[in-house]
Amino acid sequence: MPLEAVESPRLYRQIADQLRHLIDRREYPAGGRLPPERELAEKLGVSRPSVREALIALEVEGRVRIRMGSGVYVVERPVAPATLIATDEAPEGPFEVLKARELVESAICAEAAGAASSADIAVLDDILRRMELPELGSDELVALDRAFHVAIAASLGNAVLARFVGLLFDQRINPYFRQLASYFENADSWREAVGEHRAIRDALDAASGEAAQAAMRLHLQRSQERFSQSFGEGPLRTHTGNVGLSRIAGKSG
Repeated sequence: MPLEAVESPRLYRQIADQLRHLIDRREYPAGGRLPPERELAEKLGVSRPSVREALIALEVEGRVRIRMGSGVYVVERPVAPATLIATDEAPEGPFEVLKARELVESAICAEAAGAASSADIAVLDDILRRMELPELGSDELVALDRAFHVAIAASLGNAVLARFVGLLFDQRINPYFRQLASYFENADSWREAVGEHRAIRDALDAASGEAAQAAMRLHLQRSQERFSQSFGEGPLRTHTGNVGLSRIAGKSG
């Protein structure tokens, strides 16, 4: 049964729906491995991030298990079905959120460079100091990360912008984003992020709008790259079932 073309702003949900249907029909049997991300993306005509978001959604639902270095495996369907997030209420995909943040927050940084006071810079310095404390837990680091980004928006004296940046960031704590982060966030990735934060802080302190905008854009682009690392899938054994993949016309994620 071929995958069908879909039309939806939440492309990853539609990809997940099709894969789930094939799993239910046992065209991808329990214990078997799904095709690698790259193969799914090429045959569907979508980006790898969209495929990755779909696989993470299926893992949250308990339909597949991602094994780093090996691939994505179908698991037995639980007797009691998992609580699913309805398609209409599903959160936006992690990569879509990061792209939105890149566009919005880089523009905010350009403005903040001319508005940030010494007190605003001191707030950023305190957040960065705390982020570098040893043995912080993931939740503590995420909270400080949020505080840093919101503080930059708050330096403009616009409560709407500060609240909007906070709301965008809070998409990061939805189940799909948390599951994705569990594979790729570690001490090294946080160290890189703090270094990027410091470059943003320095550009703001120098009152260089162009440099601040570029530093924020680079930070959020690198965040996307960190979450785009390969699952390390090995060679795929040829599947002998009757599964066909067709392109999702005109769509990319």
